[in-house]
Amino acid sequence: MRQSDTPSGIGFSNQDRHVAGLWGGHVSTGWRRARGAGQARLGRGGDLRVPAEYQLADRLLALWRELGEGSYRPGPYVHFHIAEPKRRKISAAPFRDRVVHHALCRVIEPRFERLFIADSYANRAGKGTHRAVDRLQQFAQRYAYVLRADIVRHFPSIDHAILRQTLARTIPEDDVLALVDCILASGAGVLDEEYAMVYFAGDDLLAACRPRGLPIGNLTSQFWSNCHLHPFDQFVTRELSCPAYLRYVDDCALFSDSKRELWDWKRALVDRLAQLRLTIHAREAQVLPTHCGIPWLGFVVHPTHRLVKARKIRATVAHLGERLDDYLGGRISFGEFDASVSGWVNHIRYADSWGLRKQVFRGLRFTMRPPSPKALPEWAATGDGGRPGKCSQRTPTVPARGA
Repeated sequence: MRQSDTPSGIGFSNQDRHVAGLWGGHVSTGWRRARGAGQARLGRGGDLRVPAEYQLADRLLALWRELGEGSYRPGPYVHFHIAEPKRRKISAAPFRDRVVHHALCRVIEPRFERLFIADSYANRAGKGTHRAVDRLQQFAQRYAYVLRADIVRHFPSIDHAILRQTLARTIPEDDVLALVDCILASGAGVLDEEYAMVYFAGDDLLAACRPRGLPIGNLTSQFWSNCHLHPFDQFVTRELSCPAYLRYVDDCALFSDSKRELWDWKRALVDRLAQLRLTIHAREAQVLPTHCGIPWLGFVVHPTHRLVKARKIRATVAHLGERLDDYLGGRISFGEFDASVSGWVNHIRYADSWGLRKQVFRGLRFTMRPPSPKALPEWAATGDGGRPGKCSQRTPTVPARGA
């Protein structure tokens, strides 16, 4: 462990350095990343947010020792639900455990990144939602038909034994695998009420007792989701020889100029996912012409333009209205309201949304105005820097608040 790996250059004994082993620098980096991500702002895991630096160093050193000795055990989750984009149970680990998640991913992520296909876009550096939308549109411009599919209850359905086998093929260290087992076991049963039992060929009644489910909210869950579906990605790109395929978490899209080929591929997808004990929404997985528009990550993507999903528009109008009420009622500052609007604008600017923005903002009536046009926030502009084209999206009339 290098001196720079310790907080503020605090020195440790040779015995401490030996115990820390693989985890020394990764734990301190994990602490900085977890803190920097703002994950401790709700006060969960305040045991590491101490005022004195020497106390912090002592706690990090204790965590290093637990990892090095194999005595680390995760703490209990805090559970809550969100409603958008759909109702989900979120499980928040204590801050101390999130430090370990960052440290573990720092150790194993580079190994898997070298294996992942280029067109897997979720939870990866340099990827993300908008690049996935860009790539989908590129494929839509080149191919006549698309098969889009999504996995049923993806995170609640992930089988622990199958996932561990996949991870073990790339992680040779026993102590790292022991930590993987520890974190996996801490999430067993967390999402049981979200899962409807599915029996696959060869199952007996004991199949219902198989540990499954990754807590939504863990950094490890997001990363392991990609690891779990990596063999499936390889199957599509290599065995099916699909020339245009991309995936974002549990949503995937395959392109071809042959409808018959895509229907054959759909049957192959179902059979291959069954080996992972996963299923797709079969009725929604249809072969469609690309010119009709492809629902994808909150947008409807056409070869020539993109629109925002109508459901997203309705949810946004309701959310911004609530935030405006909070601002007018003095419960939040104008800066907080501005941040909500700016975040939404930054997302939908990837679609043809000039008319949509104009209509939504027309429905929001303010009582406080900036002193000059120059002081207007960026989102208050009514256009994208140009004139709206024929594909510019508009939303149904939004009643003015306070009218």
